[in-house]
Amino acid sequence: MTRPLSRLISWGCSLAIALQVLAGLYGLLNIEAFVALAREQLTLPIQWQTVAPWQGYLLFAATVACALPGLAALYFLRRPFSNFARGELFNAANSRALRRFAALLLLHALLRPVHTAIASVVLSLNHPAGEKMLSLTFGSDELSAVGLALVFWVLSNLLLEGSRLHAENRQFV
Repeated sequence: MTRPLSRLISWGCSLAIALQVLAGLYGLLNIEAFVALAREQLTLPIQWQTVAPWQGYLLFAATVACALPGLAALYFLRRPFSNFARGELFNAANSRALRRFAALLLLHALLRPVHTAIASVVLSLNHPAGEKMLSLTFGSDELSAVGLALVFWVLSNLLLEGSRLHAENRQFV
């Protein structure tokens, strides 16, 4: 059961990366659609009728910058699961990849509130004086991602120790 599930997770990571890249390209080519999506997703009191296209592009750039660690995290998560699917369970490469995944997931979780702050400033630049805003939020989604990153960090250490034990056991056989 481990191998097919690991293969599915590996393929899922690859698919998620590809879909996010395609969505990013679509958003870049159709900035109005990207801003419309931001309007639905962001719970900010923005005067959307004042948002200019250049603000949409700034928001897009901030979104891409904050999303890149998440994409890299998926790449590093895919690698050990590809190895697990091939039966390579305990090795240093899997441990390093999971540790990188954990670090990038933690970075991504910490950048999400920064993204919201940047979005609030960028989107309120055209507001009248006194109505510009800076919004900083940190919620349960970010806390969950931080917790998950810490769990994967510990798991990467366990895989490294497992690889040491596996190598030691091979010496006795």
